[in-house]
Amino acid sequence: MPRDHRPAKSIRVLLAGDRAMTHGTLAVLLGMEPDLQVVARVGTREAIVDAALTHRPDVALLDVDSLDAAAELREQAPDCRVLVLATSARPGHLRRAMAAGAAGFLVKDGPVAELTAAIRRVLTGETVIDPALAPPAAEGS
Repeated sequence: MPRDHRPAKSIRVLLAGDRAMTHGTLAVLLGMEPDLQVVARVGTREAIVDAALTHRPDVALLDVDSLDAAAELREQAPDCRVLVLATSARPGHLRRAMAAGAAGFLVKDGPVAELTAAIRRVLTGETVIDPALAPPAAEGS
């Protein structure tokens, strides 16, 4: 008899961003993780909060272009942790993400193993910032 290898409680993930992120390889790879379940995929900022309220994800992965939704998610769905995915570190994006309540800021095209580890880490209360996107430590104390 086949057994379902998913744990009794999967981590529920919402993907929000461009079509490649929501319907591409990332969605498939996350779905292959035994403890992760992609519960919603949205392509517009306007749909993020509605999808979060409907599907109650544990973690929302937002494209940096959807950064404005992070603060609204914090207010409307406070149990949902937010990870922002960016292709590059533009000045102010990391600061804006953290100010909006994001729990992490990662490279969009980084290894999936690092992303899945970050998803699990933010659920333990950690803040995860990809070293490639963090400002140099010498920029201030």
